Amino acid sequence: MSFQDKSLQCSDCGVTFTFSADDQEFFQSKGYTNEPKRCPACRQARKTERYGNSGSSYNRPQRQMFPVKCAQCGKDTEVPFEPRGDKPVYCSDCYRKVAKVSR
Repeated sequence: MSFQDKSLQCSDCGVTFTFSADDQEFFQSKGYTNEPKRCPACRQARKTERYGNSGSSYNRPQRQMFPVKCAQCGKDTEVPFEPRGDKPVYCSDCYRKVAKVSR
């Protein structure tokens, strides 16, 4: 399918912006079916409102870490989940060893 640049009007600020052929192809590859409602500046401002200073979803608030002792070596470490106690929890070095053996 061949795409052509389109002029769209931003629903927030009313400015006319170009929805480029490259952007249309990208939207299609992601499975998006709707055209953008906001210009790039308003999209960035909305992301900043949602996610903070950088506006990128990659800079979400840091996840909570839980302190544990490695079941293999006894080293103090942190994991991004709350251990339930029914399974061993490993530091990253021991986890790599255990995961490699189980393959």
